[in-house]
Amino acid sequence: MSSISSSSAVLRYASTPAISEERRSTLRSDWFGTNLPFKSVQAYDLVQGALVKWSSLMDKSVPEPPTAVLIHGILGCRKNWGSFARRLAKSFPMWQFLLVDLRCHGDSASITKGLPNTVAAAGRDVLNLVAQLRIIPRVLVGHSFGGKVVLSMVEQAAKPLARPVRVWVLDATPGKVKSGGHGEDHPAELISFLRKMPEKKIPSKQYVLDALVQEGFSKDVAQWVATNLRRSGSPNSGSSFSWVFDLDGIADMYHSFEETNLWKIVEDVPRGVHVNFLKAERSLHRWALEDIRRIHAAEEVAVDEGGGVQMHVLEDAGHWVHTDNPDGLFKILSPSFEGFTTQL
Repeated sequence: MSSISSSSAVLRYASTPAISEERRSTLRSDWFGTNLPFKSVQAYDLVQGALVKWSSLMDKSVPEPPTAVLIHGILGCRKNWGSFARRLAKSFPMWQFLLVDLRCHGDSASITKGLPNTVAAAGRDVLNLVAQLRIIPRVLVGHSFGGKVVLSMVEQAAKPLARPVRVWVLDATPGKVKSGGHGEDHPAELISFLRKMPEKKIPSKQYVLDALVQEGFSKDVAQWVATNLRRSGSPNSGSSFSWVFDLDGIADMYHSFEETNLWKIVEDVPRGVHVNFLKAERSLHRWALEDIRRIHAAEEVAVDEGGGVQMHVLEDAGHWVHTDNPDGLFKILSPSFEGFTTQL
């Protein structure tokens, strides 16, 4: 564990630790009420508040701190949440925050996963990870594609849930995806263009930036995509860059994102689950009036069923909510982390 500041610490795991066959068959998560076999482990960071003195290797008698899972969007990585997670850890020092690289993304791209590459498979990966870590999440936060992943986690979990959980779906809706339009960047077109570029021996980040802008993508999106380049080769042989993600797998994942329908989990929310939708005021995601109406209708039904559904709007923010208006997002999310008095 390396110290980030006086207020938080981070544990990083970017490779697969050895898991014995005996342990592989017995690991489970009581939260989900089912055995979860482990074929592989995802890359993750565990950002812990200053008052957290816990690890998954401790004796089970040691109570775990409340945990939030933060999940990035398509073509993103766990680092997207890094600064925001450290801010949360500083303000809520009893909490820990699990940042995950989804399959085909970041450091998890080098870890072999079974097909198909879907929203449901991505959700199952995270369920496997929290089970291995012996963590019971109290809050699930997913941005865009990650929003559907957290909904899928709830759908796949055994019901009723052992503890209350708050789910945050940031700038995404449960049904068919309506993104882009009116000259805005469209992820499917972006992925298609990136697949035409070389996977390795990319001469420079500027080469990628210029190619994307020339193709008509915004400079902001081009700069964001370029963060997924990693230097390869030795200084003596002349360095180049390669992508850290698996674009073929990501293409499958985004198609699944467009087609996956999770309205059922929202309109019949399990007892003890509170689902929060956050719409960015300047969203690239095209929120249909029918989607907003259905969410508001689900709000009324959920109250009677022992669950919860709520709609929020983040002002002065585009789709990248945690960078466009981090203060506003922090204010909206903060109540989910208040009121916990777990003995650590």
